[in-house]
Amino acid sequence: MTASPDRAEPLRLPPQRQGWMATFWVLFGVVALGAMLAACAIYTAPALISDWQVREAAEPVAEARISDGKCSSKIAIHICDLTLSLRRPTGTVTRRVNYVFAGLHVGDFGAGPMADPARPELITTDLGLDRLWNRTITLVVIMAAIAAAIFGALLSLVRNRRAASGAAG
Repeated sequence: MTASPDRAEPLRLPPQRQGWMATFWVLFGVVALGAMLAACAIYTAPALISDWQVREAAEPVAEARISDGKCSSKIAIHICDLTLSLRRPTGTVTRRVNYVFAGLHVGDFGAGPMADPARPELITTDLGLDRLWNRTITLVVIMAAIAAAIFGALLSLVRNRRAASGAAG
């Protein structure tokens, strides 16, 4: 279909008005995604950063124990929460770690305590160290996807508001 000479500009429909409820739900979603992003930064990133710091010098520690450990899988994403404790002459070091990594796996995960003798407070596991690159890539992808969703939602909210105010005035 060709444009007629008297119509130089394409026809545009006026944007659908967004009510306050639509805005509320977009903002609610942004807050929920922001909380997920904060949870990644608070619970998962510190263990990952410390594992990068001790990866070269870490060795098995016989005095260490995994007192509480649980892994769950959602499709191909695995989430493991572990409580590690290490008895030292100066006292017991206890640390909770959270691992998030991707991959296909059936069955149980095995983990053994590991630590850098120079920094025993950064106790970790061989499970975490063996999957260090996987954990890093998984966390970066998840955090980037959440940040992109937040940015996209806010951008669409602003664009829709501007289009609605431009059509009204």
